[in-house]
Amino acid sequence: MADDRGGAGASDARSSAPATAPSTSLSSARNHQFYAVAFEENFSLRHVATFFPHARTTSYVSYRSLPGGGGMYIYAFGAVVIHDAPPESREAELNRLRQSLPKLTAQVVREEYTVAEDPAFRIGVADGVLRVDRFTLDRAGIVALTVAQSAAMEYYERIVDELLARTAGFVERLERHGSVQLRTRPLHRFIGQAITARGEVLSVLHLLDKPDATWEDPAMDRIYDDLRAEFDLVDRYAALESKLRMTQEALELLLGVARDRQVFLLELAVVVLILIELVVSVTRLR
Repeated sequence: MADDRGGAGASDARSSAPATAPSTSLSSARNHQFYAVAFEENFSLRHVATFFPHARTTSYVSYRSLPGGGGMYIYAFGAVVIHDAPPESREAELNRLRQSLPKLTAQVVREEYTVAEDPAFRIGVADGVLRVDRFTLDRAGIVALTVAQSAAMEYYERIVDELLARTAGFVERLERHGSVQLRTRPLHRFIGQAITARGEVLSVLHLLDKPDATWEDPAMDRIYDDLRAEFDLVDRYAALESKLRMTQEALELLLGVARDRQVFLLELAVVVLILIELVVSVTRLR
């Protein structure tokens, strides 16, 4: 089920950047709205480019300006960000993307964020809104990347939480019965799924790499740092790693118990076979 969160509401619990903007009212500023959608699948930008021929494509993002204003960013890690576009235009672009990638899942993560522009503003986050003196295409790209990272991170958070919950079910059975199920195939399949998911989650590490543009422009660097703190990207990734570590340790324990049980059953079968052979030998001697 999609998780719709407004930018201000989403950032109330996460806001950690200082309010450095002056007292200029937001009502006098121009607001820019960013809308992010994170899908389960990663995107082949080369394939997407055939359906969006006028887009500018790099190794990790494809960007195109929209006819009615605003722009659309398509990231290789499975996130799309549209800014300054009316809802009907936004949905039309997302439907066009779904037509180009018909196997896209229906379950997505959605996130919104607001940027306020006013020449009187100093760059910074206040009241859950990023305030800038000028809104440029480069700055829009930094905001879009960070919002896309946050939406993608939430998708992975859901995956890890589900893994942790399923692992808890196996551990609970171990606690209740002192052993795992006799049939270990479900456990092995789950371990395989967990390893695959862990690889996917760890691959998002590159999402936290600082964009090259921030090294050349102090204002861009400030915007990126403020937004990364606003969305708690570093802490959330650390929490993901911690949960993955817990899951891995629990699975190693379960696998060890399952292996010990199989060894015990094998040894028991060997003992039974030896006893049967002894009984048969004694019977023949008589």
